[in-house]
Amino acid sequence: MERVFNFSAGPSVLPLPVLEKVQKELVSFGNSGMSVMEMSHRSAEFEGIIKNCENLLREVLEIPANYKVLFLQGGASTQFSMVPLNLLKKYKKAAFINTGSWSKKAISEAKKYGEVEVIGSSEDKNFSYIPNLEALDLNEPYDYVHITSNNTIEGTKYTTYPKTISPLVADFSSNILSEPIDVSKFGLIYAGAQKNIGPAGLTIVIIRDDLIGHADRLCPTMLDYKTHAEASSLYNTPPTFSIYVAMLVLEWIQESGGLNSIHQNNLLKAQLLYDFIDQSDLFSSPIEKESRSLMNIPFTSTTDELNKQFLAEANSAGFVNLEGHRSVGGMRASIYNAMPLEGVEKLVQFMSRFEKKIVEEIVR
Repeated sequence: MERVFNFSAGPSVLPLPVLEKVQKELVSFGNSGMSVMEMSHRSAEFEGIIKNCENLLREVLEIPANYKVLFLQGGASTQFSMVPLNLLKKYKKAAFINTGSWSKKAISEAKKYGEVEVIGSSEDKNFSYIPNLEALDLNEPYDYVHITSNNTIEGTKYTTYPKTISPLVADFSSNILSEPIDVSKFGLIYAGAQKNIGPAGLTIVIIRDDLIGHADRLCPTMLDYKTHAEASSLYNTPPTFSIYVAMLVLEWIQESGGLNSIHQNNLLKAQLLYDFIDQSDLFSSPIEKESRSLMNIPFTSTTDELNKQFLAEANSAGFVNLEGHRSVGGMRASIYNAMPLEGVEKLVQFMSRFEKKIVEEIVR
């Protein structure tokens, strides 16, 4: 069967060369005579994999030496607890900018451990924009300021980041590795792997050294960053296969020209789809132009009935997982790094044909 164009928000499409290499090495990795799924995380073979993965990530993101890279489990959602348990130390107060569903969940969890102040929000317009950072008071001291860099459900992203006197913490789950970032501007970055890094099951944390070792005394051992930093992410069995695939994805990024090249391709794909939506008489975007995500593009037609018809016909044509999140409805095309330009071009062609057909039916 031919591969479909998979627009899932996560777990998402992986680069075909990576899948082919996984297939080739699935039964026996290197000269080990066993699959990565079978080998001990204490073995020399896997130690080489996890070290190479970290080195590649440091190279691709240009991570400064005073940051630790941790390979964890539990998804980004576990970080909603892990961050306050480790960082709420001096002021017992954190600031959040609320830009969508995942921000709200992070806020709710942080309230269990200390005071939370929402210093900015776009909820007044259904999270269709990123708040004006210049209008926010970012000079008050907090233990940390938290943002969600890209909102997977709502389809918005930060184009610049807050300049704070407090450590800036960012959930980068749905746009990490999609463009260059200055890691030194952040105290802590976390991201679930299942968008641009690799398969579900792995969570990456990039944390500045001075933020490690201050966990609340009641913090569970497994939720203490110090536990994993001191054990080089091998305190317990890590998600070995996901780390191996992440290593291959990072190699693919380097072979593709690095993050600058990846970013240019992402800009091209997003512009192609947004340009069509903006000139369409049938489809529209609910997101303010200056806040639009490059990774997750929500759109809708004129009626719910047409949305359902479009999704059914798109699925039959090989464009799958275009349903919008259940909380917002409509459609959403997630065009992560591994979505080829061809996939977006063919989606736009299909949308154009669908629109033409609907218009002709209305005229008749």
